[in-house]
Amino acid sequence: MTSLYTPSLMEVVEVRRQTADVKSVRIRFQDEALRENFSFRVGQFGMFSAFGVGESTFNICSSSDWKGFIEFCFRKTGRVTEALWRVDAGDIIGFRGPYGNGYPMEAWEGKDLIFIGGGIAMPPIRCAIWYAIENRAKFGDITVVYGARTTRDQVFADELDDWAKRERVRVVRCVDPGGETPEWTGEVGLIPHVLERSNVPASNAVALVIGPPIMIKFTLPVLEKMGIPTSAIYTSIENRMKCGIGKCGRCNCGPVYVCKDGPVFSLEQLAALPMDY
Repeated sequence: MTSLYTPSLMEVVEVRRQTADVKSVRIRFQDEALRENFSFRVGQFGMFSAFGVGESTFNICSSSDWKGFIEFCFRKTGRVTEALWRVDAGDIIGFRGPYGNGYPMEAWEGKDLIFIGGGIAMPPIRCAIWYAIENRAKFGDITVVYGARTTRDQVFADELDDWAKRERVRVVRCVDPGGETPEWTGEVGLIPHVLERSNVPASNAVALVIGPPIMIKFTLPVLEKMGIPTSAIYTSIENRMKCGIGKCGRCNCGPVYVCKDGPVFSLEQLAALPMDY
């Protein structure tokens, strides 16, 4: 009997360097049957492993409409990510998943979508943006507000350019003060301030906010001022993930196991949980 902790073998198909310390990786199941039958919901996550080193949690940052492969993105920050940084096309890594509840895209149909991300938070938003674009008729206007420390720290910059050309999609890019270059044509400022002055319509909107806790903290009052209720503001707390399957008990917040009941929650749901997430 296969253990719940046994990863599937995944072949690395492509590696893209996004910034000096961020890479995105495209992988596919070695087993053709698994490759053919695998499915997931945007917003779900997986456990990605470098054999002999360990495993780490990352969002599956590709659209659930894409078949035959999945993608993840990571920043080089420790032992596992150092090992994953060295993989190249043809190498084998491990994958367990998908885990978690994903974004309630069906409930968002008919709504305008506001995606707000900072730095390495773009990958977990990227999957939802692509899904919404590929199912364009189901959603209203799409606004993407993305901030990075400097122009060099933007991830998926080419896709931001692509999205900006799509029908009823607005992309607002910003960098922190001092992070701009002479040729920079985007906004300069912190995400909450840029969002506040961007005049984003919010009367029929759902917002997805992912990024550093300090960014989220100061963005939420702006969304509240825009009139978006807490039931329509979502975030992901995948940083709470541990084993991924609710066995170790290290991801719980009160009665909730984040890896099973989350990691996607509305702010209304988070308000009912202990403040330890």
